[in-house]
Amino acid sequence: MAVVTAPITRTTSIGTSTLQIARRAILRYMRTPQMIVLGTIQGAMFLLIFRYVFGGAIQIQGGISYVDFLVPGFITTGVLFSGMGAATVVAEDLEQGFVDRLRSLPVPRASFLTGRALADTAWNTWGLIVTAAIGFAVGFRIHGSVAEAFAALGLCVVFGFAFEWLFIMLGLIAGTPQAAQGMALLVFPFTFISSAYVPVSSMPGWLQGFASHQPITYMVNAVRALTQGPAAEALIGHSTGYLVTGSLLWSLGLVVVFAPLAALRYRRS
Repeated sequence: MAVVTAPITRTTSIGTSTLQIARRAILRYMRTPQMIVLGTIQGAMFLLIFRYVFGGAIQIQGGISYVDFLVPGFITTGVLFSGMGAATVVAEDLEQGFVDRLRSLPVPRASFLTGRALADTAWNTWGLIVTAAIGFAVGFRIHGSVAEAFAALGLCVVFGFAFEWLFIMLGLIAGTPQAAQGMALLVFPFTFISSAYVPVSSMPGWLQGFASHQPITYMVNAVRALTQGPAAEALIGHSTGYLVTGSLLWSLGLVVVFAPLAALRYRRS
């Protein structure tokens, strides 16, 4: 009597599948060069507008020039503008059936989320480098050590990774790429209600409490303190260590909240 055995299903490891999905996402970006060019031009235009149009009307106390005040905020919030595209791309993957095809393969389900977050973080890092280069071109200078400057860049990468989970979740719940784009834009006003472009002290008193304690302000101030040294600490009123710790705690909180929510939504989608 012949014994029929079930075929052995081999599941790809989470690491391998994550890297493959991340590779697919990065290649997709690279095969759309207009995204690279348009994103670079758009970022440069906004930076030039703030630097040369609004900069003359904004005075910063404590001996910090407006360009040195602005660029750390612009670089930090740049990870949000780059990350907004993740919501649209995730919604496209759902709508076009890529997620359904992925589920038919013997790969861990979590690999779609982790691969997406890894690819978008890498894409954000490239955007950070380009934005920083433009900032130096318009007069930004570092007044801290080289090690602190690299620490500031590393913090921005961490911030981008943390916010990616928010945008991934928005893409999963949006339903369509158009809706995902609109939902991602809801984050946009928070960049202005922060210390990114103007000091919080210049805002109305009823708004200062929120602006001072929201995550973007902590992140911007941490990068500003690392790149501008004691003058920034005196302006902000906190030490660099305090600001870096606060920003890392906010980043951890974003991942702890939105990564499980994204995973839960992915399982139900």
